[in-house]
Amino acid sequence: MASFSIEEFLGEGALKGLIPKLVAGGWDDVPTIKMMNSEDMDWIKLTQQQKDALELRSYLHDRSLMEYADRLESSKKSLAELLSTSTLELSSQFGMKRGHVARFIDRASACRVSMPPSYVLPARERSMSSISSSQGDEPSKTTEKLQHVKTPLKVSSYQERSVEQSAAGLKISEGYVFKGIVAAEPAEPRLCGWIQPPPIVEQVAPYSSIENISVQKLTPEYKGGMARLVTTKAPPMKASELWKQKPTILLCVRRPGCVMCRAEAHQLYSRKPIFDAMGCQLVAVLHEQIESEISDFWPRYWGGAVILDRSMDFFKALGGGKLLKNKFITGFLFNPRAIANYKRAKATGFQKNYKGEGEIMGGLFIIGSGKTGIAYQFIERNFGDWAPTAEVIDVCSRLQRELPSQGESL
Repeated sequence: MASFSIEEFLGEGALKGLIPKLVAGGWDDVPTIKMMNSEDMDWIKLTQQQKDALELRSYLHDRSLMEYADRLESSKKSLAELLSTSTLELSSQFGMKRGHVARFIDRASACRVSMPPSYVLPARERSMSSISSSQGDEPSKTTEKLQHVKTPLKVSSYQERSVEQSAAGLKISEGYVFKGIVAAEPAEPRLCGWIQPPPIVEQVAPYSSIENISVQKLTPEYKGGMARLVTTKAPPMKASELWKQKPTILLCVRRPGCVMCRAEAHQLYSRKPIFDAMGCQLVAVLHEQIESEISDFWPRYWGGAVILDRSMDFFKALGGGKLLKNKFITGFLFNPRAIANYKRAKATGFQKNYKGEGEIMGGLFIIGSGKTGIAYQFIERNFGDWAPTAEVIDVCSRLQRELPSQGESL
């Protein structure tokens, strides 16, 4: 399990009790903490034991092996030492399953998310600002320091490869033509062409169809140290209040207990520090309220705010005014692409259940701040389709660059 609960991530070892210090420094969620480099750790005065523990836990979190974190950390061995341990010892001493051992020693099996070179991690900027204020540095000197603190000072070989792979995934290849405002994965004929996939819209939803949707906030954005469950019921609000101040990525979740939906939410939220640096916020949209499902989904798989769209208007907007639905037999069992999506999600090791409605297809919106409109709309045509991460980041980057000069229209 790779939970985004900060308490579960820090565990019961050397990092326990650090939440107040981390939150005070702006390191208040798991994706941001995982981006710490050695200078960041020095600024908040972590001991060597704590640095080793953080490196180990970040590595395990990337591979969904956090169930072994406390046991491995208690050995007092560094990550490098553990990676050189024999497979037999990993299995006998730490109780690792055979498949998990293979995942642990495969250094290229998961890519660590890294900040694109043109952006500064907000928590790091905050740390540098506080240091410059206390030391009386000039703003220009602080900026110069920030430019030199974008990658770890000491990076092992497996991390170097991960950073390269992650950075490559964020780049748009040469000759790339911007796909447009509506996107979806291809839909292959099902059952040798006897079953055709449901049609999808080719035009972006009009802004008027979403701005007045009545929604209810079920959870806030998760921060370290906050209560796991929200007990105060929030009143209904207009959806446009969500993106009034900043661009918003709305992830319309088909069913929060579905392993494919959980995997999609997890991989998107793991890039939260990048979206923070771009000034974008992350919000998940549910179409039904099942308390046990919400508490299991947030913050374990998703740490952004969660809202309820009881009338399913966001989901209708994705379908051009009507709900886009798929049947389990024709849309999943006879759909090779959906089965491939399921295998991709299952490989994460995330748990799943079958509670709730799962045939209403979801998707993703990227909405500019104020009334600038919908910048991007992705439709889940096949069960488990994800909006391409590189494309989402590229659109957010364009929003950041272009909106000031575009005024009220996209």
